[in-house]
Amino acid sequence: MILRLAFGSLLARAVTVAMTILAIALSVALFLGVEKVRTGAKASFADTISGTDLIVGARSGSVQLLLYSVFRIGNATNNLTWESYQDIAARPEVDWIVPISLGDSHRQFRVMGTTTAFFERYKYRTGQSLAVERGVIMEDLFDAVIGADVAATLGYDVGDPIVVAHGLASFIEHDDQPFRVSGILQKTGTPVDRTVVVSLEAIEAIHVDWRSGARIPGQSTPAETIRQMTLEPQAVTAALVGVKSRLQVFNLQRAINEYPQEPLLAILPGVALQELWQIVGIAETALIAVSGMVIVTALIGMMATIFSSLSERRREMAIFRAMGARPRVILSLLVLEAAMMAAIGALIGLALLYVSLLFAQPLVDAAFGLWLPIEAPTLRELWVLIGVVAAGAIVSLVPAIRAYRMSLADGMMVRI
Repeated sequence: MILRLAFGSLLARAVTVAMTILAIALSVALFLGVEKVRTGAKASFADTISGTDLIVGARSGSVQLLLYSVFRIGNATNNLTWESYQDIAARPEVDWIVPISLGDSHRQFRVMGTTTAFFERYKYRTGQSLAVERGVIMEDLFDAVIGADVAATLGYDVGDPIVVAHGLASFIEHDDQPFRVSGILQKTGTPVDRTVVVSLEAIEAIHVDWRSGARIPGQSTPAETIRQMTLEPQAVTAALVGVKSRLQVFNLQRAINEYPQEPLLAILPGVALQELWQIVGIAETALIAVSGMVIVTALIGMMATIFSSLSERRREMAIFRAMGARPRVILSLLVLEAAMMAAIGALIGLALLYVSLLFAQPLVDAAFGLWLPIEAPTLRELWVLIGVVAAGAIVSLVPAIRAYRMSLADGMMVRI
């Protein structure tokens, strides 16, 4: 009976109720959207590198090593010598190791020197491998494989020439040794999409006529002569390492961190990611707080709407009282109306979230490399919806108490 009365009362004030429900729906969609982006960002960062047990580089900070070796953010303070790299590769615990050499760029995209093993060993999104969309992996010394974002932004296709610039923000180019696009990788949603991958030997080849970061004046070695050289690197930026047994990870990490020949650092990618999230945790909390305040504002607006409708409904409440309705019936009616508005708003907000995700998912993935999975609501999200409904019922108690306290005589009195 009371449920039918509440539903009829809401229909009688359809416009006002619809606006209140819309405000709640938008606030819930915003809060859950922020939660999806937050968890999606964490998952995307965690899934950027999968299956790698250790990252090795010159001693710096674990977050710094992770950022420049995996996410191509920042620069290395020092390099890992080739002799040390070979010593680590020869250790019995090591199953595989992939060197990474960074430093040059192409039109603001990073150029990374590595071996073909990178395309086999680098995993993302829980074990997914890199795949070539068009072309092939490097076959010639001056072949380059480019990420999907590089190809899309610069309009490159297989066979197009690429000239690598020296450094990240340099106008000096290695134009005497141009590369050719041999392959374009499929979209991964990782920093690989924004990377130009060449061989380690190619990095050495374009620097044959360079000393101390500058070109040797008047010297230009022909490409055919360079191809005959032993192009072994003197140092690399970092290395990705896989161990034969997970039980050996910490022993190998300690051995590398105590390496006597030079100061090195070995980090576990997952642990470094946790440190990174601790650093950005304040901003994350602030974002959640702001979106939470939007829900609070919508609920306060609902309470104000109920308050403003009381004057119009005084006669209605008085009639209910005159017909024998007890005060708790009046109280329950208003609380039930508020809970129904909050519940409908929460469900519409959830529906808006999934509709938005359906359209935004490919756009966000293409623009930011952030994968927002469309999955069933998590337990945390369900508790948010329940909390919104409960909060709606609670904030309605104030106007509900005032309504049932109105006197019958005051409600029946005709004001002139």
